Amino acid sequence: MREASLELLAPRADVWGFLAEPYHLSDWWPGITGVEPDRRGFAPGARWKAHSRKRNVFTGSRVVETMLLVREIDPYERWTWHLLQPATDVEVRLQATGEDRTRVTVGVSRGNPALAVKRLYDLVQTAAEL
Repeated sequence: MREASLELLAPRADVWGFLAEPYHLSDWWPGITGVEPDRRGFAPGARWKAHSRKRNVFTGSRVVETMLLVREIDPYERWTWHLLQPATDVEVRLQATGEDRTRVTVGVSRGNPALAVKRLYDLVQTAAEL
């Protein structure tokens, strides 16, 4: 599993609150353009429809749908999920490194987790001085 980590300028509760909202997934996960959570929402066993855009030199761009299976949730600590297409296992871990700082680590079985971590860094900076 490949991993990437960054320290976010936000308390762990704020980072977790962002991650626990299913509709935010498309804001930070590369390739996903939309999510339709089932009635369980952010809970183990939930199944979400995930939308992405597939590009092909010959046929152009089209929207494709796949399924995301929420596997495990340890509140404020860890979230694991599986994307069916392309088959990818994901683990997101949070660790408080200070009162207003959180280390986020994303591990993936396929792809580069650094882009997801960077997007989280850009989106979740509640403790940053403006």
